[in-house]
Amino acid sequence: MAKVIHSMLRVLDLDKSLKFYADVLGLHEAHRLDFPDFALVYLRNAENDVEIELTLNKGRTEPYTHGTGYGHVGVVVEDLDARHRELSAANYSPAPIKEFKRGDELLARFFFIQDPDGYKIEVLERHGHYQ
Repeated sequence: MAKVIHSMLRVLDLDKSLKFYADVLGLHEAHRLDFPDFALVYLRNAENDVEIELTLNKGRTEPYTHGTGYGHVGVVVEDLDARHRELSAANYSPAPIKEFKRGDELLARFFFIQDPDGYKIEVLERHGHYQ
C-alpha cells in the first residue's frame, strides 16, 4: 500500500511562504535540504503525518504559473468562523465562507485562501467526511 507523505509547491520567497504557512495553517519547518541551486523545506505540525514541501529554486525571479491542472490543498479546522475572523484580522484576505449542500443536507462549510505564490488552500470545518 502507498502512503501519502508530502505535496510539493514551488515558491518564490521562502521566508514569506514560511510565515504564511506558520500563521495560516500552523505548519512549521520539520526538515530542510539546502543545495547550491535549490532548497527543499518540509512543513508539518503535530496533527499531521503528511507534509507540505516548499521548493525554492534559487535565483528565480519570475512567479510560477499554475496552469489549469493545480487545484488546491485541503485542511480542516474545528471552528471555521473563528479561523476566518483570525485570518481576516491578520490581513490574509480569506474568501467568504461557503456551504456545500446536497438538497438540505450540509456536506461542508469552507473558505479558500491563497498563499504568497497564489496556491489555493481550502479550509474546511471538521464535519462529516472532512475529518
